[in-house]
Amino acid sequence: MMDIFKLKNLGIFAGGVLFGTAGIKILSSRDAKKVYTNCTAAALRAKECVMKTAVTIQENAEDIYAEAQQINEERAAQEAANVEEDVEENAGAKDFDEVEKE
Repeated sequence: MMDIFKLKNLGIFAGGVLFGTAGIKILSSRDAKKVYTNCTAAALRAKECVMKTAVTIQENAEDIYAEAQQINEERAAQEAANVEEDVEENAGAKDFDEVEKE
């Protein structure tokens, strides 16, 4: 019984070596190298496309950020103007109240 398992394991090992050797020959053939070259070229083209898209997105984000800063600055200036108007109105009201008390 042990001899059958040893022969079976030896056969599996020999088959693995055979497929491994054939696989190495196939993977290092000219046709395989052409496939690798074409796949690498496609990956480089994809990388270039992704980089262009990333640059476009970054530029748009910078534009959006600049516009948002401008909006916030305008709001702050408007709020400051409103506060000044309120202070002036309240100062005038105090003067009027003081006149009434006298």
